[in-house]
Amino acid sequence: MSTSVSTSFVKQYSADVHEAFQRRGSFLRGTVRFEPNVVGETVTFQKVGKGIATSKARHGQVTPMNQSHTAITATMEDKYAGDWVDKLDENKLTINERRVIAQGGAFALGRAIDAQIILAMDATTTTTGAGTQALTRANLLQGVENLDTNDVRDDGQRWGVLSPRSWSSALTLEEFASGDYVGADLPFMDRNRVREWMGVKWMKHTGVPNKGAASTKNYCWHMSSIGYGMGQDVTADITWHGDRAAHFVNHFYSGGAVLIDAEGVSEILTDDTQAIPTA
Repeated sequence: MSTSVSTSFVKQYSADVHEAFQRRGSFLRGTVRFEPNVVGETVTFQKVGKGIATSKARHGQVTPMNQSHTAITATMEDKYAGDWVDKLDENKLTINERRVIAQGGAFALGRAIDAQIILAMDATTTTTGAGTQALTRANLLQGVENLDTNDVRDDGQRWGVLSPRSWSSALTLEEFASGDYVGADLPFMDRNRVREWMGVKWMKHTGVPNKGAASTKNYCWHMSSIGYGMGQDVTADITWHGDRAAHFVNHFYSGGAVLIDAEGVSEILTDDTQAIPTA
C-alpha cells in the first residue's frame, strides 16, 4: 500500500479531531487567560500590582503609586495521545474506528490541558474548609467571599469547579439548584454541568485533586488569575507504517499553565467520602 494513502482522509480526520476537542475536550481552557500561537519554550504573562491613592499639600508633589510589575512565566509542555490501527482489523469492524480514535485522542488531550490548569490553581494559598465534611452552603459562600476579600473583580468572569460528590451536595441547596436563584444565561448548553450562582459559573469536573477521597480540592477563580499559553494547538497526524501494516494515529499539542495571581483563586476543601446531605 502506498505510504501516501492516508492523505485521502487526513483532512476529514483532522476536522473530526477539532470537532471532538471543541465539543468535549478541555472544559477549562476558555475559563482562563489564554495566549495562542506561542513561539518558543515559554510564554510570559504580565501582572500589575494595586495602586494606592494619596493626598498632597497645595502645590506639593504627587506621590507616585509605583505599581509593581511582575513577569509570570509558563513553560510549554508537549503532550501526545496516539494509537495503532491495523489495516486488516479495519475490515473486521462495523464501527467508525476513525471517529472513535479521533474522539479518544482529542478527549485525552483535553483532559491533559485541564490537568495543567488545575495543577496551576493548586499553588494558591487562599483556602477554606478542613476537608473533613461534605460541601456546605458555608463552604461555597466562604469561597466566594475569599475572592471578594481579595478585591477580585466580580465582572462575570468568575468560575468554579466542583467534584461530582461536591456537585451533588451543592444540588441539595435550594439556592444552588433552583431556577429562581440560578441564572439562565449560561456559557454552555449543558445545564447539568454548569450553573451560575453568586456571580460564579460553577462547573462539575472529574479532574479536581483527590476526587472521591478526603481533602478534595474544589476551586473558584477569576479567569485573569490563571494563564495558559498554547504553542501548538491540538493536531492530528496519521502515518502509514508498511512494516506493521498499520496506521499510527497520533494527536498532540504543546501548552502550559501558570498561576498569575494567587489571590484570584480560592480553594474549597471538602470530603468526598461523606454521604450526600439529605437537606
